[in-house]
Amino acid sequence: MFRIDRLRFGTAGIPLSTPKRSTIDGIIHVKNLGLDAMELEFVRGVNLRPELAKKIKYVAKKHDVLLTAHAPYYINLNAAEKSKVEASKNRIIQSAERLHEAGGWSVVFHAGYYLKQPPESVYQRILNELKDIEKKLADMGVKVWIRPELTGKPTQFGDLKEIVGLSEELEMVLPTIDFAHCHARNVGKFNTAEEWREMLSFMEDRLGREALDNMHIHISGINYTSKGERNHLNLQESDMNWEELIRVLKEFKVKGVVISESPNIEGDALLMKKKYEEIRA
Repeated sequence: MFRIDRLRFGTAGIPLSTPKRSTIDGIIHVKNLGLDAMELEFVRGVNLRPELAKKIKYVAKKHDVLLTAHAPYYINLNAAEKSKVEASKNRIIQSAERLHEAGGWSVVFHAGYYLKQPPESVYQRILNELKDIEKKLADMGVKVWIRPELTGKPTQFGDLKEIVGLSEELEMVLPTIDFAHCHARNVGKFNTAEEWREMLSFMEDRLGREALDNMHIHISGINYTSKGERNHLNLQESDMNWEELIRVLKEFKVKGVVISESPNIEGDALLMKKKYEEIRA
């Protein structure tokens, strides 16, 4: 995996204001907006052809836009049926392969559900499935970060300790830290500088500086209940203390990518980038 030079800001998918709705036009528009990253949304399926991936790689490199990808939503590495687990693994592998062909850096996915099973046994099962995924990708020569995401509901596998634990045990794995999901999963907690400092310090203690130099971050506003995440909101229409969060990311000299998952994807990406640049180091 290549090194990241700074903290970049981008959109979850093609910016809404892109005149022509194609991935290549989206990348060019990201650059024109003043952003420098874009997440390819494979959420309904990996529908990117290898030939197009090569063209995307050329355009992204030319415009200095870092590419990440979100694997399909239909993933559960803890499914009861073996066929569903194998299909989930194939979706992650295919997402990583296409992103690699497009010159991208990091693929994020929701790892699975507890299904009322003990978290420890679910962790072990997901670890074993990710070991198999990692081996297959290595055999294929695919080099991208594989990123289990910090999820937004307590029924979903993926709290901070779980995804950091997986990252300790696997070479190609680092967490995706979705700060909005963390806020919703914990019913309104994790919305202060002190809590975010604890999170980043925990990651650095367990995973080393490499983790903070290669962060894949999702930020948005979020609507939640006692059961966790309901839906994403624009930052300024939410209770997310996002300006303080941006300040903490700068304080810890975080590098990598911040992807805006707000409904107004490019509006909030630009808002966060502007705030980041205003803060004195």
